[in-house]
Amino acid sequence: MVLDIIFNGLNWIFGPVIALDPNPQNPLLTIFLISSIIAFFTSLANKLLVDQDEMESLQKEMKEFQKEMKEAQTSGDSKALAVVQAKQKDFMSKQSKMMKNSFKPMIVTFIPIILVFYWMGQSAVSQVIVSLPAFAYYALLTPVWHMFYGPPSSSIPYAVGWLGWYILCTFAMTQVIRKFMGFKTGF
Repeated sequence: MVLDIIFNGLNWIFGPVIALDPNPQNPLLTIFLISSIIAFFTSLANKLLVDQDEMESLQKEMKEFQKEMKEAQTSGDSKALAVVQAKQKDFMSKQSKMMKNSFKPMIVTFIPIILVFYWMGQSAVSQVIVSLPAFAYYALLTPVWHMFYGPPSSSIPYAVGWLGWYILCTFAMTQVIRKFMGFKTGF
């Protein structure tokens, strides 16, 4: 009942996009647009909810601590190791703080993304088959994915389904959008 209402609502939103797709039977452009929209909103949530400067400074501190820990372990100096282990509690609290910061955008975007995935899996979008160049097919480890989830129901060589195409588009668009928004770090 509730999922039907959500499905119909998303159909109302994305149905015209599928109709405008040059090939409505294989709506590659629609998936690209949906992945771009989702990449934009997740990046925007990340930009608004996470203090990027604080995250960058925490990452630097953690790298320094890890370097210090490695040096103490390789040197075998028990005093240096004791000093590093004393700092470890502070390190753990900073790591926890960084983890909490990185989860904020996920909490906000998780349910809408799941609903869009539900719609994509139930609509015409789920019939998408994309034929990749052989190099991209193997470079992206697609055969490994097919071992777990099975190949798409197609005789097209080097093919991926709608989810594979969505993932490729989302990774690419997220990087572009993050650069455009001025993010200092990667994912």
